Amino acid sequence: MINTTQAIRWIGKPVVFLACLLPTIILLAELFGYGGGLGANPIEAIQDRFGNWTLRMLVLTLAITPLRHVTRRPWVLRFRRMLGLFTFYYALMHFLSWLVLDQDLNQQAIVEDIAERPFITIGFVALLILAALAVTSTNGMRRRLGKRWQQLHYSVYAVAILGVWHFWWQVKQDFTEPLIYAILFGMLFGFRLYNKKNLGEKTR
Repeated sequence: MINTTQAIRWIGKPVVFLACLLPTIILLAELFGYGGGLGANPIEAIQDRFGNWTLRMLVLTLAITPLRHVTRRPWVLRFRRMLGLFTFYYALMHFLSWLVLDQDLNQQAIVEDIAERPFITIGFVALLILAALAVTSTNGMRRRLGKRWQQLHYSVYAVAILGVWHFWWQVKQDFTEPLIYAILFGMLFGFRLYNKKNLGEKTR
């Protein structure tokens, strides 16, 4: 009979990994004409899909700590790093799909796009922060950075703000989706503040 640690390592993590990768698999299938395709503007569809999944993964990552407190199951924390890394993965793919597919690596077009649409700059800053969090996500980096590690990883909330801001500026009429994300991130941030104030716990 396997214990909790073994179940998470050999069953839980592979299942979560495949579930997190599933949006990419579906996107690739649609890219090759399966499941209805990507519509009249596949490049925009690819960018939007990766962008949306970045925010969804970020919501799931930040929801791990509240879930631990609600369920009183500390083992759920073992999935947080994986979800965080998938957040960075989808953010990177969102950026690369814009850089390669949309701009065709044209430096002049990239500079002009950034100058005319500053929401791209905001998104790029969020990506850089996520990259720093991904690089320092290992146990070794956590030991090296000590207290600074926790301070650095609190910047994930800045990523949430920048991500919603990026999304909000991008949409032209219907602000429902960015508003939903803003509410969700606000609730998660409120939970952290409540815990820190009332329970004296450092949560992320």
